[in-house]
Amino acid sequence: MKLLIARTVLASSLALLVAGCCHAPRRVVEAPPPADADGDGVVDAADNCPTVPGLAVMAGCPDADGDGVSDDIDKCPDVAGTADFAGCPPPPPPDTDGDGIVDADDKCPNEAGKARTGGCPDRDGDGIADADDNCPDQAGVAANQGCLPEAVMKFTGAIKGITFDSGKATIRKTSYKTLDGAAQVLVEYPGLRLEVQGHTDDQGPDDANMKLSQDRADAVKAYLVGKGIDGGRIIAKGFGETQPVADNKKAAGRAENRRIEFRLLGAE
Repeated sequence: MKLLIARTVLASSLALLVAGCCHAPRRVVEAPPPADADGDGVVDAADNCPTVPGLAVMAGCPDADGDGVSDDIDKCPDVAGTADFAGCPPPPPPDTDGDGIVDADDKCPNEAGKARTGGCPDRDGDGIADADDNCPDQAGVAANQGCLPEAVMKFTGAIKGITFDSGKATIRKTSYKTLDGAAQVLVEYPGLRLEVQGHTDDQGPDDANMKLSQDRADAVKAYLVGKGIDGGRIIAKGFGETQPVADNKKAAGRAENRRIEFRLLGAE
């Protein structure tokens, strides 16, 4: 009986062994990776620009101008802009009169002006808007409603009493009182700026007269600076014989043409 059981077990084992050797092993087939045609790391199924390498944060599209708006929806792909304007720069604020001051900040949006007058016109350049200037064609001071005080008016135009050695830029001592008065006015009105103009008659070469007139204007400026006036407030300019005010054929006319003029430029 025991022998019969052993044979039965052996036969079963052999049957199982023969059955196992006759079946092929099972193969594991891996699925292919998702397609990424442009190789940008964003699979085609999620890539809004599957044929152009782009950025993951742009759903696979490029952003050439780096403005955060992907090129596929950017109306200005080569110029940085904003999403509110489809990737284009926002338009400049309106400046109706073209004076460089936007309408929102311009007190006179339909008339060109300067920033220091709030965008309003200032014909005489004294820093006081024409609408508030009682003397809009003559540079003045704000304390006098845009006009020049009488003390200042004495030092505008041709200044009598400023003379030089003949043919030179040496100021004669008799001129000091007049120049000291001008310096005092500039001290009292520290906002005023001054253009010192030198003029000559027509005697001698033109280029020599031009140089002489400049040298004389420079000499007057140097005198005023020596009295404590800031040189940045004074412009010296020579005109030679180009702006006569009288007939150079007469001695009296030539004397008038040899002059120093003060042109007040208004407040800084």
